[in-house]
Amino acid sequence: MPKGWKEVKLGEVINHQKGYAFKSDSYITEGVRIIRISDTTRNSIHDNSPVYIDENETASLSQYKLNAEDIILSTVGSRPHLLDSMVGKAVKVPVKDRGALLNQNLVKIVPKNSLITNNYLFSMITKSKFNYFISTLVRGNANQVSITLKELFAYTFPLPPLPEQQKIAKILSTWDKAISATERLIDNSTQQKKALMQQLLTGKKRLLDDEGKRFEGEWELKKVSDYFDVSSSKRVLQEDWKDEGVPFYRTRELVSLAKNEPFRSSIYIAEDYYEELITKYGMPDEGDFLVSGVGTLGIIYQVRENDKFYFKDGNVLWFKKEKEVSSDFFKYCFLSDYIQNQINIQASVTTVGTYTITNAKKTRFHCPPLAEQQKIATVLTNADKEIELLEQQLADLQQEKKALMQVLLTGKKRVVVNGEVA
Repeated sequence: MPKGWKEVKLGEVINHQKGYAFKSDSYITEGVRIIRISDTTRNSIHDNSPVYIDENETASLSQYKLNAEDIILSTVGSRPHLLDSMVGKAVKVPVKDRGALLNQNLVKIVPKNSLITNNYLFSMITKSKFNYFISTLVRGNANQVSITLKELFAYTFPLPPLPEQQKIAKILSTWDKAISATERLIDNSTQQKKALMQQLLTGKKRLLDDEGKRFEGEWELKKVSDYFDVSSSKRVLQEDWKDEGVPFYRTRELVSLAKNEPFRSSIYIAEDYYEELITKYGMPDEGDFLVSGVGTLGIIYQVRENDKFYFKDGNVLWFKKEKEVSSDFFKYCFLSDYIQNQINIQASVTTVGTYTITNAKKTRFHCPPLAEQQKIATVLTNADKEIELLEQQLADLQQEKKALMQVLLTGKKRVVVNGEVA
């Protein structure tokens, strides 16, 4: 333990307030906001579908009122991949939600000011070590898990004197500001791209051709089957799954591919079995698409050059390009609200919520002449590249902050306080 530091339990340095069990039938569309677990993300509080309660009903609820910078933490979450579950995740209340009320299954963590600062406390309960600690405590059924406050407050961590805490928090806040600024840039760029897609993929905005003239060709409302043969794969039995060989994609792998994330688990089939399958039934080519038909619907993966994989029958649809169309243009069409809304409507009338081969063939999109398709695809691809660059910058900042936290919050690297190294 560094000189002057001491090991403390979380419960020794904080007070807390549990959320109130508001009844959902009392929610209205304006008034005093209720902050629920569903309103929280890993970083903040979103405004996707806020709920409110009548101000006249809040007179006796002052202890549940939140201030800006208050720390709130979830005590329930989903079971899959416990380290990624929202259970135990802490966020700070943004200024915009000052005065909101705290719902059940959330707890407000209030630092004892004589022992720990709010910023230092937040740093300690957003470390990966704390997340791992939470994952060892959770209990529950297949879909939902929870933690008890008694167990939560038993978490131990090293605590420096207040002046050193303040200096450490000040250093880390520099990274926090840079991270927040980059996140805002990503959000703004994403919204701008979405608006651009809405204009370009419907013909409301026409681009210039290579000669500097505005495109004038007529757009047509086409079906997927006008350009693609929609099918699936030859069934592969679970007994043919292997621990190594050729990758075998299901919906979960498509989701990871679409998000450029690593697979949580990988399934393969034998190399000789793969060769037999593609010889008899074919294999998607560059520019074809794999589309999720069950589970998370509407996920699309554009097959790339030299891809080598096989995929699950029924769960994954194969869009095989048969007529001349820009593959990049169609990818953006498929990601647009116009097609995604069709998928949701089609799935809502099926028994188990699926996107079938029949429905896929009937899915419609607006299609201009090929040259304009290619120009639109280029503009949207460039917008994606800008977002990807910002996302990489964000990942770098987060990694730098994580490395800095590792040395500062353990005392491996001491800071200067009042002109002296602590």
